[in-house]
Amino acid sequence: MAETLPTLLLVDDEAHSLNAMRMALEDEFDCLTAPDAGAAARLMEEHDVQVIFCDQRMPGRSGVEFLTEMRDRWPEAVRIIITGFTETNDMIAAINEAGIYQFVTKPWHPDHLLMTAKNAADLFRLNREHARMSLEMRYLARNVETRLEEQRRALREGLGFENVLRASNSPLNAVIAQARQYASFDVPVLLTGEAGTGKAALARAMHYGSLRADRPFQEIDCTGVDDDILEIELFGARRGAVAGLQTAKIGLVQKADRGTLFLNGLAGLSPRMQLALLRVARDGAFRPLGGHEMQRVDLRLLGGADRDLRAEVAEGRFRADLYHALARTTLEVPPLRARPGDLGVLAQSLLLEAAAAHGKPVHGLSEDAIRFLAGYDWPGNLRELENEVTRMLIFSQDAVLGPELISRHILQAVPGERCDPALDAVLTGRGPLKDRVEEVEARILRETLTRLKWNKSRAAEELGLSRVGLRAKIDRYGIDAPGRQSQTEEE
Repeated sequence: MAETLPTLLLVDDEAHSLNAMRMALEDEFDCLTAPDAGAAARLMEEHDVQVIFCDQRMPGRSGVEFLTEMRDRWPEAVRIIITGFTETNDMIAAINEAGIYQFVTKPWHPDHLLMTAKNAADLFRLNREHARMSLEMRYLARNVETRLEEQRRALREGLGFENVLRASNSPLNAVIAQARQYASFDVPVLLTGEAGTGKAALARAMHYGSLRADRPFQEIDCTGVDDDILEIELFGARRGAVAGLQTAKIGLVQKADRGTLFLNGLAGLSPRMQLALLRVARDGAFRPLGGHEMQRVDLRLLGGADRDLRAEVAEGRFRADLYHALARTTLEVPPLRARPGDLGVLAQSLLLEAAAAHGKPVHGLSEDAIRFLAGYDWPGNLRELENEVTRMLIFSQDAVLGPELISRHILQAVPGERCDPALDAVLTGRGPLKDRVEEVEARILRETLTRLKWNKSRAAEELGLSRVGLRAKIDRYGIDAPGRQSQTEEE
């Protein structure tokens, strides 16, 4: 019996391009062709397609939009974009939203196209074989169980607790030690801490440190999301249940079956959504929008909240039964101001990530820049730090970023000390007027000199002082130039 050829779906609104692709591939593959996304979706329903080649620029839905829908409905199909353009934004969107395996740029060579198709078909076969083996692993002998443990170890090393950046003596170490213990027990965990402290990264690490590491990890931030939208995102919807929804939508609860679902922003959930999540937490049961029967899943729930849910329960704003279902164990993630030793590691890492994303190579932050950053309280935690280093990157002219690029309100914080008392406390506190005014004056002098790279002539001019008067104030307040910075004064 002849071997069945792998099935490819070719989508392009230009007939000559479609024919050219078909002619290049038809000797090795069973080729289906479609002139638009609608016709392609119908072919997907009728055939077992292994690889999709789709043009990016098409009337109606773009290639990325179409392949994003295909990813949700047929996640095993390998998705490839063909484009005559190489915009960075399109590429990033394709990778993040549609899970693109590869880009093929126009004009393509037939041999290159054929090789890409063969590699994609091999990937499909390997993925399907892996899925089959995963189902059989529980029944196989000890050597196969060892192989599975090696795969889990690789996941833990790449996406687990080692991926949570911190210094060797970080206060986060104690939290991670607890999280490692919780990870191996298949129970719900509630992570509490201020917004932006990295609860999602810790939840992801717990998943990849658990026995569910080889299954899906899904996450959603419920903060400020309308109930109707949140219900569809979590539980999915049947075809026709929502106006404009032409196909059934799979919710995150179902996608996380046999894996982990992290729900952040629990404190803002409405009573209606609390009740719906209680069914999932207690019985693993949910009902898609428009569905008539309850469905069941086997998943682990991890929760995140930026407020004390016990206080919310006491005030009657959060269900006690849902709280106890989710808080079998709890972890408190410390804010960034409680982790001053981590600041340098985090800032350098965030800067290099931003530099790579924006294509602007830099070597890092100077020691003096890190010292100033460490002197600030960071009420916005990691998100605020990420915004600040990105802003510094935008204005940087040198490979090593100095403190003159830092925002003024951060420069006015006292380097090497916590922001206590803060400026508001100085203004509203007690004490002689002279002392309080001098503290504010010292902060302004330090910020101005740093921002102007200790050019005393420019600083004196901006502050309305003579050079002699400025030098006297510097000596009076004991303000020192950064130790590693030796700029000469510009006259």
